[in-house]
Amino acid sequence: EKSLLKNVVCQLSEMSSILCGSPPLNTKLVGGGDAQEGSWPWQASLQNFGSHVCGGSLINKEWVLSAAHCFYGAYGWSVSLGRQNLQGNNSNEVTKTVATIILHPGFNIFTLDNDIALLRFSSPVTFSDYVRPVCLAANSSVFNNATRSWVTGWGTVQDGVPVPFPGTLREVEVPVLGNRQCSCLIGVDLVTDNIICAGFPEGGKDACQGDAGGPMVSEQDSIWIQSGIVRFGFGCARPNNPGVYTRVSRYQSWIYSHMGSDKPGFVQFNSSGGKQKLAMMFVEYTFSTFAVCFSASPLP
Repeated sequence: EKSLLKNVVCQLSEMSSILCGSPPLNTKLVGGGDAQEGSWPWQASLQNFGSHVCGGSLINKEWVLSAAHCFYGAYGWSVSLGRQNLQGNNSNEVTKTVATIILHPGFNIFTLDNDIALLRFSSPVTFSDYVRPVCLAANSSVFNNATRSWVTGWGTVQDGVPVPFPGTLREVEVPVLGNRQCSCLIGVDLVTDNIICAGFPEGGKDACQGDAGGPMVSEQDSIWIQSGIVRFGFGCARPNNPGVYTRVSRYQSWIYSHMGSDKPGFVQFNSSGGKQKLAMMFVEYTFSTFAVCFSASPLP
């Protein structure tokens, strides 16, 4: 058995276990568009008094990971898991009442630094093919330029345009953009070690309003590992405006500090920058990025 698999077992009960980051119904590579039901079984819809507000990710049988800026109040929150559509019936859906919301103590509402939150259910969830936890990137993880990543959610399909009825979960593939290039594009003050960026130079694919709090994940040895939490962008899918995500690997100790014996699965992710075609695209991206930066404010 691979040592990786030994490190990511998340306890289901005293008598059985389940691997985090192992969706049995995700058998394809994805681009942009509607997600196949069950493809992302950790995807959560965070709802306030029955209305979708943000996304989140299931990390064990009692906790969901999301973004701190989503929570404007402490009451009326629930989490929907195993859901495919925002409207209509969802036969695999499980809804849990939120008992506890923990915002990172260093969360800054103005800069959105440390934009991360934990939600605990009032009772544990039962795992199924449609409800399973994601693995989390360990604190030594490396996500190089062009690392293939996927973002999921029920957010708008473009600025101000809601996802069409029945509100099907959507997925999009975006490559990681290094923090140096990202800071050049959106500003040094906004890009700290606590964030990770992703997107295409020409735009066109991105998270959008309503996706906040949801997961960005990458695959390694058939295991899906969450690298980021959807945070913000300047508009949606605009050229030279990559999406900005909270870097999950920076918060392993903080997450662990709030868990009991049922720890989420943390896995070290190591990337070499993607396959040749994607790497070549990012060579072009790097040159175009620095061209934009040089034209605005030359770097030393």
